[in-house]
Amino acid sequence: MNITRREMLKLGACGSALWIAGSTRPASAAAARKIPIALGMWSVREEAQKDLAGVLGATAEMGYQGVELAHSDYGQDGAAWRKLLDKNGLKACGMHTLVPKLEGDSFKKMVDFQQAIGNRYLILAALPAKNLTSIKGLVEAAKLLDDLAEKLQAHGMKIGYHCHGGDFQPAEGQIPWDVLGTKTRPEVIMQLDVGNCLGGGGDYLKMLDKFAARAVTVHLKDYGGAPGSVLGEGKVQWSEVFRICETKGTTEWYIVEEESRKGPESLVAVRRCLESLRKMGK
Repeated sequence: MNITRREMLKLGACGSALWIAGSTRPASAAAARKIPIALGMWSVREEAQKDLAGVLGATAEMGYQGVELAHSDYGQDGAAWRKLLDKNGLKACGMHTLVPKLEGDSFKKMVDFQQAIGNRYLILAALPAKNLTSIKGLVEAAKLLDDLAEKLQAHGMKIGYHCHGGDFQPAEGQIPWDVLGTKTRPEVIMQLDVGNCLGGGGDYLKMLDKFAARAVTVHLKDYGGAPGSVLGEGKVQWSEVFRICETKGTTEWYIVEEESRKGPESLVAVRRCLESLRKMGK
């Protein structure tokens, strides 16, 4: 087939246009990352207390890739936990705990357990109420988090803080979550719980965006849906949450937390949550 010089130039122009279009895709499309999904064990705590092995097996079968422990080892030591995690192809992506578990002799016990299961992130599930009602209390809480961050750094671990609704109720005219994020060192994880933030009157998109570099793990929970609803059936703008986490943030794990069911129904609910996320392309 013979091609004239004019046709050659036309093809070249088209090719250049296509190349330019491809190279100028929106940054969000080019930079979006695939983030694994874990299950917060708090969601299924009653069933895990009865049958940890069965719950972890069910979690993996559903399609979750990891778990975040919550306060309890369910009577199993680190070696037993690691065996169960490895058997089911799951990773430990965090553990919720409280300050006393990170003090005195308890600190070494906690660190040893986390190293055995391969977890690097310890998240304070709550702070004393007195620390959330004044700027002075918040500054003291920030110092506590900074001190723990320094202690854990020597063990290759990080400390973080998990929000609840009260963290978005003004204290002396300022938002506690914002103060904690501003006053703590960059190594401290700011674990936003999307549903808790919205339920407490907070601006979850603004807070997630502001502390995107600190959102190493993010709790996915909806808010405002009809009775019986699960993640994806409430008021949260999930597409915007994912956009921030996947293009601007440093998020390593999405963690599903579903607190409205107990017993066997909790396993049904967390399966529905993951199915909803799959429908959203996650």
